Amino acid sequence: MAESSSLYAPDWLAYPQEPAHLDPAIWEASFQRTASGQVEVDGLPVTQLAQDYGTPAYLFSETVFRARASRFRQAFEEAFAPYGGEVSVYYAGKSFLTTAVAAWAIQEGLYLDTASGGELALAQGAGVPGERIALHGNNKSAAEIERALTYEVGRLVADSVPELELIGRVAEGLGKQAPVMLRVTPGVHASTHDFIATAHEDQKFGQSMLAGTARLAGLTEAQLAELGLSQDDSYAAVALALAHQSPHLDLRGLHCHIGSQIFEAEGFAQAADRVLTFAAQMQEGLGVSLPELDLGGGYGIAYTQQDAPRSPEQVAGQLASSVMASCQRLGISLPHLSFEPGRSISGPSGATLYEVGTIKDIEVEDAEGKTRLRRYVSVDGGMSDNPRPVLYEADYTVTLANRAPEGQQLLSRVVGKHCESGDIVIRYCYLPADLKAGDLLLVAATGAYNHVMASNYNYVTRPPVVTTAVGGTARLMVRRETEEDMLQRDLGLL
Repeated sequence: MAESSSLYAPDWLAYPQEPAHLDPAIWEASFQRTASGQVEVDGLPVTQLAQDYGTPAYLFSETVFRARASRFRQAFEEAFAPYGGEVSVYYAGKSFLTTAVAAWAIQEGLYLDTASGGELALAQGAGVPGERIALHGNNKSAAEIERALTYEVGRLVADSVPELELIGRVAEGLGKQAPVMLRVTPGVHASTHDFIATAHEDQKFGQSMLAGTARLAGLTEAQLAELGLSQDDSYAAVALALAHQSPHLDLRGLHCHIGSQIFEAEGFAQAADRVLTFAAQMQEGLGVSLPELDLGGGYGIAYTQQDAPRSPEQVAGQLASSVMASCQRLGISLPHLSFEPGRSISGPSGATLYEVGTIKDIEVEDAEGKTRLRRYVSVDGGMSDNPRPVLYEADYTVTLANRAPEGQQLLSRVVGKHCESGDIVIRYCYLPADLKAGDLLLVAATGAYNHVMASNYNYVTRPPVVTTAVGGTARLMVRRETEEDMLQRDLGLL
């Protein structure tokens, strides 16, 4: 995100020579501008959607979601097929999850990764078979673990030794054996925002593979010796040995995830090599077989013209070759591989429709010290329906959607209606000089981490999710929240 030294505009943002053009790297084919100048979603004009469902509204294309889900599954299966590899693709439900989305993912041949008891409950409500579900999270409660084991989920991803022990106790109480994957931190520093980088040591997820961290597991030297370990070993080795010896745990393999919104291939290859090396060492040193490896997700998408994501085929092909090279170097067989795309499936499937309200112009100084005009465009949503700009300094692309954005374009900042100066939807964009109240703006690639992270800040109701499909059909996936919905939770003075 390289900005110029000026507060006026970033270096990557070019003045639009064709402002009506929808960049196909950002906008999927379901989002098209017609000859009339209006944007349609799966053949439905945004003016009709605004009239039928109001604004703000999340628009989510079933067409795009299904196509991207199927494409990722096929890409990974085809990439590993020449090596005789077996592959499972899990949809990371935390990015966007409803009962319909859960069902679509399963219908397209994916599995489902859940990150809480609530997400697991939604998956159950959607009828997702237990064996096609994974339960993630760094602090699962006993109730969440019991629910998962009772529903016979395919695997639980254990995040620490205490959690591993808790899973074992719950499994023993139920008379079951819990299928577990151990999450490890490969120490790869992914090129992404610090808040969504998850493979370095100083963060809450996973178990360290660094030598000398065994002491952090809280076991005595005698207890470590019983496991065939010492304080010179790693925390992850302790977890692995404990899981291997427990009669209540079915150790399936290792899991890692290096972060989100990552474009480079190197980090994924490096993480895979480190985890495979650790697996080989554990197999040789402790005799522990680890038949499965989950390499997570985090593949970036295009939010703006500065982003250059890799295709699913490129992602899968590069991972397959690097994983196979590591296995050959280590002299081990290829494990069952699984991957967890989330944002890369749901993100481009969605867009958010807003109505323009107040507009005002201010003067700012550009890089040369000249006074320039910037326009502030207020819309009827904001940080309550998209907190990512304020959380991660995330950038998005916006377009005038109810008519063609012709003529002069002004550098603009799209802001929300909340009582916060940081309530910014689009920090830098160009919008037509003749923009007026009542116009409709459409923000691209909001299908991931918008609806699921929405809030009621300032007691603003959350938008509906309107799903569209080829053939011009639309229906409510999630209804608009009402003020009555919010007030029902307030029990007053008891």
